[in-house]
Amino acid sequence: MLELYHNGASVCSAKVRIGLAEKGLDWKSHHIDLPSGEQFSPEYLKINRNAVVPTLIHDGHVIAESSIILEYIDEISSNTPLMPSKRHLQYETKLWLHRCLDIHGAINTMTFSTVNRDKVLASKTSEQIAASIAQMPSPKAAQKRADLFENGLDSIYVTNDFEVLRILFDDMHEALQKSKWMLGDDYSLADTALLSYIDRLDRLGMSGMWEDRTPTVGKWLAASRARASYAAAIDKFIPDEAAISMREAGDATWPKVKTRWDAFLNSRAK
Repeated sequence: MLELYHNGASVCSAKVRIGLAEKGLDWKSHHIDLPSGEQFSPEYLKINRNAVVPTLIHDGHVIAESSIILEYIDEISSNTPLMPSKRHLQYETKLWLHRCLDIHGAINTMTFSTVNRDKVLASKTSEQIAASIAQMPSPKAAQKRADLFENGLDSIYVTNDFEVLRILFDDMHEALQKSKWMLGDDYSLADTALLSYIDRLDRLGMSGMWEDRTPTVGKWLAASRARASYAAAIDKFIPDEAAISMREAGDATWPKVKTRWDAFLNSRAK
């Protein structure tokens, strides 16, 4: 029995749900209410000391970290293999899974420096925000969250993670100029691992980060969204009102994001 502790709006949760859908695996859902702080409950901390989602439990064994979970579910089932059979492509896949740590950090930065920041600042007092941050087990993550709430797009974390995103889009564009999917003609674990991150940026109204400069990223996103796994793993878990609200808020912040992004790219070109 596969049991997944996850959240509907979490990009890492969506990443694993996509993998489960692609593999055609049945799983039991345990939804964790992140806004209410359920991830900090003693019960959840017993299975994930980092207070993050997702967490997979398989036959009593706990598997954490979304990229590791993806690789795990691919290995335990022969249905629709997502890991390429060629050794050099297996290496490239593992490299992409490793890179997801930095990529996730960048998506987290863009989310909490814009739309989520505005939403939280409008609904919580400074004392409530500080108390929530104080619950985070990782001092490093807590420091980053506090800085993003204080400085928004002027945070140093935004500038640092712009570099992560620039390299991501460049590398995706290079790969997708050669084939439809990241590692060739067949959809793979690399595509599965990246989709929820690019999807989140688009939902935040930030598709302008790649539309002109690395346009194959947008074509790949459209092709990925056309797969049945997308509707089952992402659309199903995001209410229409929430999706509309995020897009409207993202569109409102995009002009400032674009100004910062363009200035960053110009500085890198010098």
